[in-house]
Amino acid sequence: MNGDQASRRYLADAALAVLIGAIVVSAAVFDEDTAPVDYALMVIGSLALAAYRRAPLAVLAVTTAALTGYVLHTHPGPWSALPVVAAVHTAAQTGHRAVGAGASAVFLGGYLATDPTSQDTVERVALLAGWFLCAVVTGLAGRNWQAYLRQTEQRALEAERTREEAALRRAGEERLRIARELHDSLTHSISIVKLQAGVAVHLARKRGEEIPPALLAIQEAGGEAMRELRATLEVLRTDEPTGTPALLVERARAAGLAVDLTVTGPERPLAATVDRAAYRIVQEALTNAARHAGPAKVAVQLEYGEGRLAIRVDDDGAADPSRPPSEGIGLTGMRERVTALGGTLHAAPRAEGGFSVRAQLPLGSA
Repeated sequence: MNGDQASRRYLADAALAVLIGAIVVSAAVFDEDTAPVDYALMVIGSLALAAYRRAPLAVLAVTTAALTGYVLHTHPGPWSALPVVAAVHTAAQTGHRAVGAGASAVFLGGYLATDPTSQDTVERVALLAGWFLCAVVTGLAGRNWQAYLRQTEQRALEAERTREEAALRRAGEERLRIARELHDSLTHSISIVKLQAGVAVHLARKRGEEIPPALLAIQEAGGEAMRELRATLEVLRTDEPTGTPALLVERARAAGLAVDLTVTGPERPLAATVDRAAYRIVQEALTNAARHAGPAKVAVQLEYGEGRLAIRVDDDGAADPSRPPSEGIGLTGMRERVTALGGTLHAAPRAEGGFSVRAQLPLGSA
């Protein structure tokens, strides 16, 4: 995209230089005193304007020297100053107004030197001086306008960044508020239920009585609820993922889950949103495998491709393709993350048994 734009700009500059040269040469055709060397000077001075974006001072020097030589050799009309006027304008627009004014004085001095006593020459020099003054003024005006546009764009970007920071700050404050509410409202109640169930189980064992299965189920469910609540509160209090998919695999292994990690393709830094989504996908897939797959083996695959990151987490657990599980909050959140990045997600039981999570994330997402 940038290369095409630069090529179009160069072609436009070259076309403008050719147009100016054509005007000067066409006007010189009607002058019988024009020699071949004059045409060469006009062509050199005009075509040099094609490079005014890259080397405005060099273009000004070449154009001024060529056209001044032309007017000293043959006393042409005011149109001979057109390439120099354009070069002075571009020099002033790039911040070299003093150099542009000096080049204007050199050309005007050369024009006046051809016949300083002629009234017609003096009037033409006065007219050309007005042209050069306009060229300097319009160049400065164009420079100020470009600076204003850049400043406006910078302010817009700064305002957008400030709005994003404010939104992130409000989202963080809301997460902390939700975490506090959950902690205050649920942690105490679940702890009481777990404690009461534990006391009842202890007393039953102490008296030698048979422990009701429902009581054991309540005790186990209370412990699981506390663990899930702590994990949820940790996520709510954490703004960004603290780690990598490899670290998640190591944690899962330490917790007793049999996990293998395979990474293919050249690893490279990812955009923040893609990195966060990849982390959460692997995290949720490993959490689901630990909760629902039973004593299963899990394979985590990360493939860095051309413009995409492929994530695959397979387990050989108890999932049955004839009875697909209902999509809970974890899978829903995973799907929302992938969809927001323009990727794809497939999460379902495998035909050979177990569960599979496959995601494709575009690496260009920001």
